Order: sequence, then structure tokens, then C-alpha cells
Amino acid sequence: MAVVTISRGSFSGGKTMAECLAANLGYRCIGRDAIVERAAVHGISQADLRKALESPPGFLERFSHNRYKYLALIQDALAQEVRTGKVIYHGLAGHLLLGSGNHILRTRVIAPLDFRVRLVHERLNYTRSEAIAYIQKMDEHRQRWTSYLYGVNWGDPTLYDLVLNLAQMSIDTACHIIEAAARRRCFELTPVCQRALEDLALASKVRATLAVTPETEGLELEASAHDGVVTLQGKLAVSTQLEDVRQIAMGIPGVTGLDLDQLMPPMRG
Repeated sequence: MAVVTISRGSFSGGKTMAECLAANLGYRCIGRDAIVERAAVHGISQADLRKALESPPGFLERFSHNRYKYLALIQDALAQEVRTGKVIYHGLAGHLLLGSGNHILRTRVIAPLDFRVRLVHERLNYTRSEAIAYIQKMDEHRQRWTSYLYGVNWGDPTLYDLVLNLAQMSIDTACHIIEAAARRRCFELTPVCQRALEDLALASKVRATLAVTPETEGLELEASAHDGVVTLQGKLAVSTQLEDVRQIAMGIPGVTGLDLDQLMPPMRG
């Protein structure tokens, strides 16, 4: 198996599930904090990176370019962490940041409100009414975040390969169900799946590097890769940036070629 992502609402047992699954499969277990810490090496504060991952559209719209840069760094950090496979990731939007394919087992865990309220009370000492208000607020933020950035409904079951309801089973039982799915041949880390992870990691690295390099940091580009050849799409601010993009991208280890045909020249004044 390559990578398992676990999506869940706040205080729905996702971390406990991830730790159980990692222990059973012998995989690494990583969460949002590890990804934020890795992304912060570029000089962005961890607080700002967390806001980019958690805040609803109000914040993101006010800082739209920062949002792009922060998410590029977060995606790069996550892609580098999972590029060798055998990882359990429990954190917001893993199934969206990493895409789909046989190398990703995208799971979602649903927990009853009383279960979540109890966890909030145990960890934060909130009253029941405070816990419910907190859960509703966090769920709303996540829904608005995914809708704004990806145009999808966070709870849409078609975004996942497996959806488990803890109202019907214990965390331990759910863990074993995911483990059984992860061991199926269709989710094995085949050479094709490994190549897909490597391509994602390379494309993410190019995008993040361009986002933090002074000559190109104002650009908002999309990147994809195939066997070392990186394709970039987007609009240039000035014509000289084409050569800047070329030099910066070709200087990244693993890049063997570039397809820049889909980079749009700046608008003529």
C-alpha cells in the first residue's frame, strides 16, 4: 500500500484511528502539525500556514496570493513526506492535496455527535453546549474551506474509497476494516503507483520553489510531472519571467525537461 488518508471532523477519533492503523501495518503516521512544521522551513510562520489550512474564505480571500503560496508549500511538504509510500496521513484535505489513484486509499470517518462531544469535554473541558457549538463551527469552516478551494462538498462520499460510521462500530473495528482494505492488491505500492508519487512530489517541489523564489513568487501556476518532465500552466506577469521560470525549474533535482507551452504571456497594455 502506498498512502492512506483519513478525513474526519474535529474530535471524531481520526488520530487514534491513524495510530492504530500505522501500528498494524507498520507504516509511518503523520498529521497536520508535522506537515506545517516541514513547510515552515521556507520562512513562513506556522500560525499562518495553519490558517491557510483551516480558515474559511474570509481569511483566504483577503490574502489570496499568500493562500496560494502557503498551500503550495503545504502540498509540497506532504508530497515529500509520502513519496516513498507506507504512510498514514490524518489531516485536513489529504485526499484533495494528494489526488486520487490506486496509490491513495482515501478514507473518511464519521462519528456520532455524542462521541465527539465527549472527546471535546475530556480534552478541552467544555460544557456540552460549548462543545456542540465548537464542533459545529469547525465543521462549517472545513466545509467552506473545501468548497472555496476545490469546489467540492467535504462530506461527499464519492470523494472517498471507504466511509466508516463509528455509530456502528468501535475505532478498533474500523481500524481493522481499513487495514484489510489497505492490504488488498488493488492498493499495493506497484511501480506505477510509486511513479505517480514521485511525479506528484516533483511537480509539488517545482510549484513551491517558484512560489518562494523572488523572481517568480508573484506567479500562481499549476504543475504536473511525468517521468521528470514538468508541465506548467498559468499566466506570466512580465515576459522576462519565462526565462526565470525555466532556469529555476531546471535547477531542481529530478527535473529533466519542461513543457512551458501553456504559460500565457502577460497582457499587453
